[in-house]
Amino acid sequence: MAELVTDCPRCGSRRMTFDVLGEVVTNVYYRWQRHFEAFCVCRQCSQPTIFSLLQRDSTDEPILKEKGLSGLRGSANAYVDVEGYVSLKDTAALRPPEFVPANIRAIFQEGATCMAVQCFNAAGTMFRLCLDLVTRDMLPKEEVEGLNAKTRRDLGLRLPWLFDNGRLPGDLRNLSHSVKEDGNDGAHAGTLGKEDAEDLADFTFELLERIYTEPERVKLAEKRREERRAPKKA
Repeated sequence: MAELVTDCPRCGSRRMTFDVLGEVVTNVYYRWQRHFEAFCVCRQCSQPTIFSLLQRDSTDEPILKEKGLSGLRGSANAYVDVEGYVSLKDTAALRPPEFVPANIRAIFQEGATCMAVQCFNAAGTMFRLCLDLVTRDMLPKEEVEGLNAKTRRDLGLRLPWLFDNGRLPGDLRNLSHSVKEDGNDGAHAGTLGKEDAEDLADFTFELLERIYTEPERVKLAEKRREERRAPKKA
């Protein structure tokens, strides 16, 4: 039976050992990084917790596929990082698209968590941050006519420029109206409502999927095609 060492959310014990009794793979990132939800029991208070765990290294895929997490001998911490535990915050939480960079994915997940617990202003701030980080790198480094310092700095001005110059898919323009100029979507003023936050979440999800998920899926499909048509070894 595998063991997991982490803090117990039930009794508050620090660095406590848990018995890993079972797990479910809830997602796979980059075609190898498994996300587990593992049912564990604390050896201090004997109460169960479902932990959210993320595979560390792609080289561990064979042993995790063969034995599963709970079938490992010794510490599971050598194979996974503890991301948290399942609680009310996970109720109907929106998951990020596939193949999104780790830093962007973490911010999106924080926004989704805020949505789940109805902290809409915080959710809006996180989704805006996702959009800001992603679109900032899409601007040309050189000086371009019509692209001034304010447009570079302000997300609400930057998005129309990117659409007008063909750097973002045009069919997402209507969804982008959830992001106003100068932060007037309420995220900064503290007036964001449920519908406003959901609009921001929808636009952020669709934009991330277009920029990261769809191109990677095409790459993987092309790779599979090449492998199917490669000469067979004798």
